[in-house]
Amino acid sequence: MRIGSAIFLIALGAILAWAVTPGLIPNVDQTLIGYILMAVGVIGLIVSLVMASPSRSRRVSETRSVEDPNTGERITRNESRDDGI
Repeated sequence: MRIGSAIFLIALGAILAWAVTPGLIPNVDQTLIGYILMAVGVIGLIVSLVMASPSRSRRVSETRSVEDPNTGERITRNESRDDGI
């Protein structure tokens, strides 16, 4: 479920729960269906926001410095990589 469809379910549930006259659809409790749709929409919105957030990745950085014995020059090597999926 994406963010747009979750918001649509929340809006549809709110319309059924509060804006439509009860008893419009016979033998159906529109208010209960509206609350159920809103709950499903909120759960879907939370799940889609969690799935859309950037995952936690660890960046490992390593630096090595070595001095060349012949020239006395200092050589530095920087390496970084992502530890993650």
